[in-house]
Amino acid sequence: MRLNVMRRLRPNLLLLGAVISMGCLDFHKTGPEDPTPVVPPQLVDVTIEYRQPGLCMAADRCDDNVVFLASWLPTQVNPQGQLSGGFMFLTRVGGFVWQGVAHNVPVNYPPKDDAHVVAIYDPHLRDTPTGGRAAARLKVGREALTVFLDPGTTNEAAFVYVDDNGYGHNPF
Repeated sequence: MRLNVMRRLRPNLLLLGAVISMGCLDFHKTGPEDPTPVVPPQLVDVTIEYRQPGLCMAADRCDDNVVFLASWLPTQVNPQGQLSGGFMFLTRVGGFVWQGVAHNVPVNYPPKDDAHVVAIYDPHLRDTPTGGRAAARLKVGREALTVFLDPGTTNEAAFVYVDDNGYGHNPF
């Protein structure tokens, strides 16, 4: 008798197992509770070029390097609590032209985030009202920058978008 009951129950158990495996107990559902996938930013190399004015306004610092500042460059706090980083030195390539290549620049064009903020520290301009800070005469990714923040002040900077080919774009 017992064997007979087991033979009758076996197909029912198999049917129950098939129903369960078909998704009745599938707790994973797509919808708003799923987090949006994290997409790492695309990074490119970008050429930086700056044309220094011919007249030096700082008699004791005219031979110093030009420094490029950018919002994407990492900054760190040293053990003394001072910020360091966030800049790179450019190299003189002839006359008053300075160049460099910024590596690992996050692509943000077409505009999907805020524009990058860039500037130059030029020792030729140290004793001017800008204190050496400049954004005019600066090219990022072959684009001459034209949209500025606080021109003529110690906070002078320019805005730029960078595409996936490493070319710069002025904001619209």
